[in-house]
Amino acid sequence: MMYLSQLLGTPVEDPQGVRVGKIIDIVTPVGTRSSTPTTSSTPAISSLSTPSSIPTLVVEGQAGQSWYVPIEDVEWNGNILRLRVPVDQLPTRPTEPHEVSLAQEVLDKQVIDVEHKKAVRVNDVCLSDDWRILGIDNSTLGLVRRLAPSWLLGARSKRASTTLIPWEHIELISAQPVEEEARADTGAINQASTSSTSRVGRPQSGQLAELHPADIADIVHQLTPGQGARLLEGLDDETAADTLEEIDTERQSHILENIDPERAADILEEMEPDEAADLLARLPEERAQQLLRLMNPEESEDVQELLEYEEDTAGGLMTTDFVVIDATKSAGDA
Repeated sequence: MMYLSQLLGTPVEDPQGVRVGKIIDIVTPVGTRSSTPTTSSTPAISSLSTPSSIPTLVVEGQAGQSWYVPIEDVEWNGNILRLRVPVDQLPTRPTEPHEVSLAQEVLDKQVIDVEHKKAVRVNDVCLSDDWRILGIDNSTLGLVRRLAPSWLLGARSKRASTTLIPWEHIELISAQPVEEEARADTGAINQASTSSTSRVGRPQSGQLAELHPADIADIVHQLTPGQGARLLEGLDDETAADTLEEIDTERQSHILENIDPERAADILEEMEPDEAADLLARLPEERAQQLLRLMNPEESEDVQELLEYEEDTAGGLMTTDFVVIDATKSAGDA
């Protein structure tokens, strides 16, 4: 087995044995991945590659250029990577929307372990000897592997167990610039930055949406508000609404403030009117009015009607939903 942390920085030689650069990243294909925030009620399905997927190496040349090298174009002896083709035949493209960067988007990031319904930190990524991604390592050894001298690690790693979470059980949290994430975590993110196209919306695969909303809410509680917002944005509107209703009251407003306004309005439309009213009542007035204007007029009117009542009054506890039964049914039948 190989580990991403040990591969990064590995020297790369051309076919004549001349050093031309080093490995700086590994990218692997995912399913359909959106390059803009998800705004539709049913986002495109996206899933991580299975262990059979072969990644692509990203090599940085000595002049700072980046080459994307298919695995079949390299020879690996365990210490040095040698190219089978001349460097002038290597593509210098950017990472494609359907690819995920292991160094930038996975390593040192929190991801979702769908099988165990929890968020975990990625301390390393494990690959097979034929370069297939096996899973992520969230063990202490995975972190030590990057810090300890190789001779010390070699002696101790034989006695240490490594926890690998299979790659196909991993769900990524949508990428977001660091400075924007910091603002989101403090609730200071504004409308302009929330709707910025610089954020990458990554729709989640079906396996996360198949979890009960209460389980998804438990995962959200393990994340920062900014990360929680990104996770909800990757779900369809109904699942996101059901999940938001399961989240702690105080945390709900922080998360909703960091979701794209149009998407937040779509999610509010799927919530019970009384739940939506309670949530909007805890938002800043300007933000609440913005979301009400973006909501479908019928749903917006129902919520606004409830907002007119004080929270602790009978009216504030009511909902505009009602139950319809056949006129021939008795009270006992109902």
